Amino acid sequence: MDRGGLPLFSHVTLGVSDFDRAFAFYVPFCDALGLETSMNGKLLGRRWASWRMAGEARPLFAITEPFEGAFVAGNGAMVAFSAPTREAVDRIHAEAIANGGANEGDRWLRPHYHADYYGAYLRDPDGNKLCVVCHAPE
Repeated sequence: MDRGGLPLFSHVTLGVSDFDRAFAFYVPFCDALGLETSMNGKLLGRRWASWRMAGEARPLFAITEPFEGAFVAGNGAMVAFSAPTREAVDRIHAEAIANGGANEGDRWLRPHYHADYYGAYLRDPDGNKLCVVCHAPE
């Protein structure tokens, strides 16, 4: 099927239990990835924030207060963010930990995925699993 240049994802949204805490975590995280704020406000009666690559409409990464009332972090779900360099992976992972994230897998080369997979894993303050990965050779 010809996708006509459409990105793989339209958007990825994570529910959060404490919007202010999550927003304080994701602002520097997304800044370090070179993403710009797309939205920060209320939508459908809930607080939302979203980020995107500069000059691009999609894909979006978003956080929101839960729709179903109670917050539950995804079991087995993970969002992986691309980083341009291995140094960026190191910096973003360290900054995320300093801003309330929890280490879920140190920064290192993981050749069992592919020869140049350099990634780090963490959890945001709500327990959502995130990855920052560079696929480029050193």
